[in-house]
Amino acid sequence: MSPRSIAHQKLKPIGLGCMNLSHAYGTPPSEKEAIQLLHQGIDLGVDHFDTAALYGFGNNEKLLGKALKSHRHKFFLASKCGMTGVDGKRVIDGRPVTLRATIEQSLSNLQTDVIDLYYLHRWDKNVPIEDSIGELALLVAEGKIKSIGLSEVSAATLRKAHQVHAIAAVQTEYSLWTRNAEISVLDTCQELGAAFVAFSPLARGFLSGQVTGKNALVEGDIRRGMPRFQAEHMQRNLPLITELKSLSKELQCTLAQLSLAWLLHQGKHVIPIPGTTQLSHLTENMAASEISLTDKQLALLDKVFDYKKISGPRYPAATQVEIDTEEF
Repeated sequence: MSPRSIAHQKLKPIGLGCMNLSHAYGTPPSEKEAIQLLHQGIDLGVDHFDTAALYGFGNNEKLLGKALKSHRHKFFLASKCGMTGVDGKRVIDGRPVTLRATIEQSLSNLQTDVIDLYYLHRWDKNVPIEDSIGELALLVAEGKIKSIGLSEVSAATLRKAHQVHAIAAVQTEYSLWTRNAEISVLDTCQELGAAFVAFSPLARGFLSGQVTGKNALVEGDIRRGMPRFQAEHMQRNLPLITELKSLSKELQCTLAQLSLAWLLHQGKHVIPIPGTTQLSHLTENMAASEISLTDKQLALLDKVFDYKKISGPRYPAATQVEIDTEEF
């Protein structure tokens, strides 16, 4: 499959989300194991690494800085601001003064002079989007970042931001299991020339067939608090995997590869960033870009995973109010 691009930078169709090397999904790997995986990613040709100030409250950026400093010329580096850890708690803060402080810390953590793509991780609804993007535009002018991105925003907010400064990418959850982007943002990105970076493209493990409910998750795993992983919703969602298995068997690929291939067929501007802690899964995910699906196969997947068939909201109520993305 042909390369994709962000801010005119040609990239492999699939990147690497690095969050779970530091937190969120159970016990993270040791630093030694995480660094080994990142080095293996470079060897495999991964050229797009995605992190954030929030992940591990700075530790994920530090991990990438330590592991990849000597390889910096080989890859596209994305990080995020506007949501960080303060006194052990996650805080959304899009004030210009905070964003400026965060970039300085991020550059230090990542051991680099410039970040290729810097996302506003969440829109702080107490701060006009124009003010936050205005400050990021100054960081572009100063050479600290090369391009600006947004995460979990609506098409309307994207358009407002784009009027202040060109938005190079929007990052939002998108998978067969989560189709909200299709309401408007996916098409708006294409219209404005922005890449669409799909996080959780394997539905936080559901689409790979590895996570079948809350009880399979260790304490501290963020999925334990997500509605779709609760028993009443999971029992309604699991039959979808049976349909996915049938098609993956026909194509002689894994569930994860089929799910990623479907995403890549949703537009040439779509770039999935699955995360993993295992080399076998990383290798498997990167190979998904070689899978071609027919119109009939795509239509079947669309029918099986119609958004009306998905049981449960993707976030708990308290988290849902923090995002700006359109919902069905």
